[in-house]
This record gives sequence, structure tokens and C-alpha cells, in this order.
Amino acid sequence: MEFGIFNSLYTPHQAYEGVDDQWSVETQRLQNEVAWTVAADKAGFKYSWATEHHFLTEYSHLSANEVVMPWLLAKTERIHVGSGIINVTPPVNHPARVAERVAMMDKLSGGRFEFGVGRGSSSTEQRGFGIDDPELTKAMLDEVMPEFKKMWRENSYSFKGKYFSMPPRNVLPKPLSDPHPPMWIAAGNPSTFEKAARMGIGVLCFTMGTPEQLAPLIEVYKKNIEKAEPVGEYVNNNIMVTSQMLCLEDGQKARDISINMTSRYQNSLVFHYLDTFPQPPGIPQWPDLIPEPTPAELDADVAAGNVCIGTPEEVEKAVRRYEDAGADQLVFGMLSTTMPIETAIEGTETFGKHIIPVFDKDPKHSTTRQREEFVAKRGPRTKTELSRAIDKLPVT
Repeated sequence: MEFGIFNSLYTPHQAYEGVDDQWSVETQRLQNEVAWTVAADKAGFKYSWATEHHFLTEYSHLSANEVVMPWLLAKTERIHVGSGIINVTPPVNHPARVAERVAMMDKLSGGRFEFGVGRGSSSTEQRGFGIDDPELTKAMLDEVMPEFKKMWRENSYSFKGKYFSMPPRNVLPKPLSDPHPPMWIAAGNPSTFEKAARMGIGVLCFTMGTPEQLAPLIEVYKKNIEKAEPVGEYVNNNIMVTSQMLCLEDGQKARDISINMTSRYQNSLVFHYLDTFPQPPGIPQWPDLIPEPTPAELDADVAAGNVCIGTPEEVEKAVRRYEDAGADQLVFGMLSTTMPIETAIEGTETFGKHIIPVFDKDPKHSTTRQREEFVAKRGPRTKTELSRAIDKLPVT
């Protein structure tokens, strides 16, 4: 199993307490995300995922991840930086612009970019861009997804669809990675696991339950991906799960911080904003909040291996359960809390020292391995005849 971190620029009201300059708070939290990603790269984490959200006060101020991700790539050496997600509905991001940005980041990073997509998980976001019916985003995504590989492959790409159209154009640059970066999709609903498998792309998901509750969804994905009809050029067989983590040598310190870092407030914001997700029974209706865990509740979860919190030995037990459930990658949103950046870095370093070597013994990223296996079977790609394409391209 591989490991990563999740950047979301969570900026809760608790971070503003006693601070007059709200803009400096946003700035500092963004700088913290960068410092944490650099630490994760050094600690042996293989992936860093940067979300895209709009208009979601407190929950996520990371709207322009196409700006943040190149910065993270420039600051790091080995870690793969992925979009978790880029919203590919045309009213939010024109598909050609997405293809251009993905290829550019892939080139600049030497092939360290991972392309995760989604359709927006909140009516607040969708309606902000003029999409009044959330169901339309499903059709938009279905129309757009098969087009990226064509844009990256063809020198004269054109398309006439219901949600976007283009006259013949050469979408530039083309990716460095052969044939293109790995493709993923965010899964907020159970049906998306099967759909992702049929599309032959990886799943980006998060959990607030136990690993065993995820296992049936992972099984559905793994069963269906064997008969995938890829929307990309090749299959990315991968399940990524986002959770929370605080691994410290001092287990009591990890517990004390964890019950005072407002993680359940962030969970409440999830169900307040992400109204296209199914809501489990018993979740309070906003503005009522999910209660923060008591010390006794947290102790029980640690003992059961339900949470990746505590000493390395305790955290290893929880990670093992995700591995047993079939997850390929476990990712942590440590800064989706109010824990100090110093604590997040300490926990990241401790996890990298004690846990990663136990579970991830392959120096190569699984997405790179799968892409290279496809290329080995297919053979070398043909030379792009760019000059001929430019000479003959009609411009209208």
C-alpha cells in the first residue's frame, strides 16, 4: 500500500480567533500546506492531492489548484502531485484548458503529475457557475472524459457535443508521460466506484466510517475493472482513501491534540456543503454540529484500530485494516483540522519513519508502473508530426 497527503486549505473560523487580519490567516494556512507537502516528500510519502472547491467558506479556500500544484511540484523532488480534483464540467473549466494545464504540469515536473477529475460535489459551487441541475454534471462528465486522450494524441482535434464544442485545433502542449498522466475520479457516491472501474480509472474517496465499511465498495471496483473500457489510453487500477492521522512517539500527546483539533467541525462542514453526497442517518442538520470525540471515545477507537491516531504501533494496526479492506493508497488530510503545522510535520515524519517502510517496499509509484506496463505491451509511440499539422491546420 502507498501513502499520500491531502491539501484543501481548510480555514475554519477558529483560526481567525484573536486575529484582525483575515487575509493573513489564509496566507499562513496556505504556506502551511506547502511546508507540510515538502515534509511529506522528504518523509517518503508518494502522493500529494490538492482539491478544487469554490465558494465554500471555512471548508476549503483552495479554489485555484492549477496555481498551487505547480508550486508544490517545484518545491518537491519525488512526490507525485495530483488534482483531487479538477472540476471538468465545461461551465467551470473548459476541457481544452484542462488538457493544456495537465500536460504543462506533466512536462514541468518530469512526469510527476496525477490527473484527478470530478464534477463538483456541492450545489453551492455548481449554481455559482450557472449549473442549476446537479444531474446535468453527470452527463457533462460523461461527454468530456473520453476527449482528453484525443486532445493529447491528435494534432487536429475537433468536437461537437451538447456541453462543449471546438473547431479543429492542436491542443498544446502534449504530455511528456507516455501516453498521458494517470487518470482518477472522485467518488462521493457508491455508484461511482462501479462507474470508475468501467472507465478504467482510479478512485479518490474519503471515509468517516470504518475500513470494513469501505470493503464492499472496493470489491465492486476491483471486480468491474477487470472488464474496463478505458476512457484514457490505459487502465489505472487504484483505490485511494482519504482519512485522518496523527502518529507520534508520545501516544498520549497524539490523543490530547486529536480531541482538541476540531476535526468533527470539519466533518460537519462536509455534510453542510457537499449536498450531493449521501448523508448517513443521525448526522445533525446544520447549524447543529457533530460532537467532538471524548477522550474515552477516542481511546476506544484507537484500541479498535478505527483511527490512525496514537503511537506508531497503534497507527500500524489501523493502517493494516485499510490494507485488509483492499485500499491501494491511504491519504491523510491532517491540515483539515486546527492542529499546529509543527505537529502535522512531526506526525508526518514519524509516520514516514515507522509506518511507510512496513507497507510500501516498492520505490516505484504504482501509477508509473501500470503506465509503463501498458507502454511495454503497446510499443513506442510514433513521432508527432507537429510542423505538418501547423502547416495544414485550418483556422476559422
